[in-house]
Amino acid sequence: MSESVKVFMGGTFDPIHNGHLRTALEIEQWLGVSQVTLIPSKAPVHRQRPERTGQQRLDMVRLAVIDEPGLFADDREVMSENASYTVLTLESFRREIGEDAPVCMVLGMDAYLSLPQWDRWQELLTLCHVVVVKRPGWVYEPCEEMQEISQKHETKDLQRLLTSPAGHVIFRELTPLGISATQIRQLIREGCSPRYLIPDAVWNYIQKNKLYGFNNEGK
Repeated sequence: MSESVKVFMGGTFDPIHNGHLRTALEIEQWLGVSQVTLIPSKAPVHRQRPERTGQQRLDMVRLAVIDEPGLFADDREVMSENASYTVLTLESFRREIGEDAPVCMVLGMDAYLSLPQWDRWQELLTLCHVVVVKRPGWVYEPCEEMQEISQKHETKDLQRLLTSPAGHVIFRELTPLGISATQIRQLIREGCSPRYLIPDAVWNYIQKNKLYGFNNEGK
């Protein structure tokens, strides 16, 4: 098991669901690392503002992973005074673990193909490797810029991610769970139960705190 490799997956997690969790767990097992870190964003720059606060979303991630030692909730973006720029998160990892330890960032295909819209995006592969998860409904149709990035950096050799600090892109197909946070929020607003799409502990938290339009008449 690779103890020195840092693997993380960021997102709004609004709310976290079983698709997120299964992806993270499969990545942890595939890479053979001790842990995958889940980082809820504070205020994502390129996406619509989350419906719930950073603290509430962090609470839900913590509840979701409490019984799974292979997953860990990280509060660095929620507690930061800065907006949630991925490059700043990567720089904070480098300050903690040094320049030589491997760092892997897990992205869905949609996020990967949108990288040219990210702040200082061309620096990302100097700070980490990128694991691109092929999810249901997304086809690999890169712009010319991303096509060049993939051709330059893609590897099929997993050991390159585990033995070098940064610079590679690897594509990985995982169990297709077509669950979305948008779908879950809509179910709750309609008075329907999202059970089995999210952990019971997260559903209990949502009901207790009346999030996403939940009311006591909901299921």
